[in-house]
Amino acid sequence: MAVNEDFLKYVLEQLAGLGHVTGRRMFGGVGLYHGERIFGLIFGDTLYFKVDDSNRPDYEARGMGRFRPYADRPQLSMTYYELPADALEDAEECVMWARKSAAIAAAGPKRAARRRQRHAR
Repeated sequence: MAVNEDFLKYVLEQLAGLGHVTGRRMFGGVGLYHGERIFGLIFGDTLYFKVDDSNRPDYEARGMGRFRPYADRPQLSMTYYELPADALEDAEECVMWARKSAAIAAAGPKRAARRRQRHAR
């Protein structure tokens, strides 16, 4: 599903307080980057942010769903969750949620591997 240009512009405006956010088209959607790290996705008119164990409960508590890229394979999902609509509508709150996801992206896969090791002990 193509990303509406007006929606992309709106999202980028809402994220202006984070600084250095760019959108790159990919696979029918848009990847949101803070610097060189992807922290968000837009597909259709839905915004998703990167999650890990530190912020996933925030999304689950609000009943938000995971990004599922294949309609015919709903069991497949990625580590991105839909941002609540009210958080998107409030630029300060949107940046707060985005900042957590950008930090996760900046930490890269090493952080996730360390967390898995700690939980395995």
